[in-house]
Amino acid sequence: MNDDELRQMLALMESYKNRTEALSHQVTVLRSTLDEVNMANQSIKALIGAKEGDEIMIPIGASSFMNVKVTSNKNIVVGVGSGISVEKTPEDASAYMEMNAAEINEALKKTVSALQEVQQALSTVSEAVQIEYQNRQQTPMQ
Repeated sequence: MNDDELRQMLALMESYKNRTEALSHQVTVLRSTLDEVNMANQSIKALIGAKEGDEIMIPIGASSFMNVKVTSNKNIVVGVGSGISVEKTPEDASAYMEMNAAEINEALKKTVSALQEVQQALSTVSEAVQIEYQNRQQTPMQ
């Protein structure tokens, strides 16, 4: 391997490292979003099973919960993206959350798969660079 090829391999390695970091961050965000959607859906399902006057515990964020008393109006305001919220029945809100969770889960699977591919490519390139450095240390420069 000549010096230009080695520089190209090092640049490729750096590119793979950057891509790995970006995909890892994306996986973290998707997992967090999926947890949030699932928690919201659990609260919605608790509301569906509750009768007027019942007390249920709902999450308010930061791993905190509060007790609320169920009223006759059980409709839920659901964020549907781009800062838009829509009022839905609990059943429709739950169905929306389940659909949303499925989409996020699919995106998460694809992102994890892409991350694994990039990590494998990074490992392959890193190994080739390491072997080249070892070869250069063993072979005296002329």
